[in-house]
Amino acid sequence: QVQLVESGGGLVQAGGSLILSCAVSGSIFSINGMGWYRQAPGKQRELVADITFGGSTNYADSVKGRFTISRDNAKNTEYLQMNSLKPEDTAVYYCSAVVKVSIWERAQAYWGQGTQVTVSS
Repeated sequence: QVQLVESGGGLVQAGGSLILSCAVSGSIFSINGMGWYRQAPGKQRELVADITFGGSTNYADSVKGRFTISRDNAKNTEYLQMNSLKPEDTAVYYCSAVVKVSIWERAQAYWGQGTQVTVSS
């Protein structure tokens, strides 16, 4: 069993900053890619940023230059530093991780429960 637990969401004024964390625990053999997604009311879930085991990153155009994704492989944890937040960043943010639970099992994606980020204007 694999669990992803997020923390760090909340209410912030436009221009402010927040940092989200996501800790992966449970039966873990290895963690490949990790990422952050978000879903605003009435919209589809979208990729915000992702990061490979080696640290290569990819960002949605809407957050480039403002958000930074990182990971600590020793702690099985990923982070999303969000700066210069805008009201349009308001959404539920979900972390994801592609995890192998054993050397014999295929890797599969797991999701956190989501954390609300609200940016007021």
